[in-house]
Amino acid sequence: MQFVPKKIDPKVKERCVRLVLEHQGEYSSLTAAAEAAARREGLGKETVRRWVVQAQIDGGQRQGATGEELAEIKRLKAQVRRLEEGTAARVGDRGVRLRERPVWS
Repeated sequence: MQFVPKKIDPKVKERCVRLVLEHQGEYSSLTAAAEAAARREGLGKETVRRWVVQAQIDGGQRQGATGEELAEIKRLKAQVRRLEEGTAARVGDRGVRLRERPVWS
């Protein structure tokens, strides 16, 4: 198994996507085209295939969440996680807020 850096140069990504889209008709499937491009660039075939699918979604050729929508979802999930952690820190073992003010009747 080869080592692949976590961050791949965007130019390599664009080149792979372009290669697959331009030559997809020469292969039996999207996966086969992605595998050929991945082999040429020394990347994993599934990585390249996912890039192509996401490019098709972003281009409106396929249904799904766009890159911008996925980034927004990721940001919102992180925000919810931070808020939940903050709430958990203020709640005692029994579910009673530690800093709760007494209720005066």
